[in-house]
Amino acid sequence: MDIDHIFIFTNDNGKIADELVRFGLTEGSSRVHVGQGTTNRKFYFYNFFLEILWVHNEEELKSEITKPTGLWRRAAPNSTTSPFGLCIVNTDETERLFEKAMKYQPSYFPVGLRIDVLSNEQNLNLPWTFRLPFKGHKKNETEPTEHKNGIRRLTKVEFGIKSYDLNDEFVQQFVGHNKIKFRFSETNYLTLTFDRNKNSKTKEIDELCLKIKY
Repeated sequence: MDIDHIFIFTNDNGKIADELVRFGLTEGSSRVHVGQGTTNRKFYFYNFFLEILWVHNEEELKSEITKPTGLWRRAAPNSTTSPFGLCIVNTDETERLFEKAMKYQPSYFPVGLRIDVLSNEQNLNLPWTFRLPFKGHKKNETEPTEHKNGIRRLTKVEFGIKSYDLNDEFVQQFVGHNKIKFRFSETNYLTLTFDRNKNSKTKEIDELCLKIKY
C-alpha cells in the first residue's frame, strides 16, 4: 500500500505551517473543503503531500453529511484523539482494508464520487484512515516539489500510538508493511522519514506532534 497524503489537524488556523516554511519546505496550493467546514495548507513531495488542516466552520463539520465520518472528533481542541489522517492510494490491493468502510459523499466532490472512510471509532488513537475515489496515484504536476532543505521522497511513516491492541483488525492489515508502521508511544505522534534519512538530520515540531527525518 502506498500513501497519497497525511493530514494533521491544528487549532491555530494553520499558522503552524509557517514553521514548515521556515524549515525549508515550499508551500503548495490550499483549498476550502466546501460543506465539510475545513481548510488546508499543503506541502508536496515527489510521492506524497502533507496537509495542515483546520476547522473554519464547525456547523458544516458537524452537519448531517459530515458528522457520521467522525472527523469532528479529530479536530476537537485539546482532544486526546489522534489528529492524523492517513490517505491510502486507491488500488485493488486496498480492497480488503476498506471492505467495511463508510461511504462519505463530500459536498466538494461530484455526486457519485465517494470517499471510503475508516474512522477507527474502536480506538481514536489510531489515524482516521481513508481512500479517495480516484484509482492510482494522482499527478500534481502544477504543485512545487523542490524544497530548500533538499527533501524529496517519503520513504517511511511511523505512527506513535498512545494505546492500541496489537490484534486490532485495522492494525493487523499493516503487519509486515515496510513503509507504514505503528508503535507504542507516550503520546500520539507522527514520524515522517524522507530519502531514507540520508542526511541523518531530524526536525521536530511539537505543535504538530511531528518529527521529520531527512
